[in-house]
Amino acid sequence: MKFFLIAATVLLALAQGSFAQDAADLEKLGQYLEEFKNKMTHDLTELIGNQDLTSQAQTFLEDKKTQLEPLTTQIQDQIKTVATNIEEQIRPLADNMQARIQPMIADFQKQVEAMFQKLSELKGAASN
Repeated sequence: MKFFLIAATVLLALAQGSFAQDAADLEKLGQYLEEFKNKMTHDLTELIGNQDLTSQAQTFLEDKKTQLEPLTTQIQDQIKTVATNIEEQIRPLADNMQARIQPMIADFQKQVEAMFQKLSELKGAASN
């Protein structure tokens, strides 16, 4: 009977230890689930924040575009004015240059025509 009581006591001690181990496993599982919940909450918050950041960036770009459009128009007008001024200054120079070159071109054309005529005469004389 003593042996039976000792065996029963050992059996109860082992069962108690086993239940303690199960409790520790349940504690670890609870801690894991809590960490998982916190991570999911953090990730979702970050995702929503990133979408808000994207929205803010797009709004910022649209605002800056709206602010720059008048400046762009002003710069284009200034460039047109400068181009007109440059054309007004270059036009007389170009006309003057053309007036100087035109007689030279006409003279060169006459010289080339004279050379062709001489070549034609030489060819005709060589054919006879």
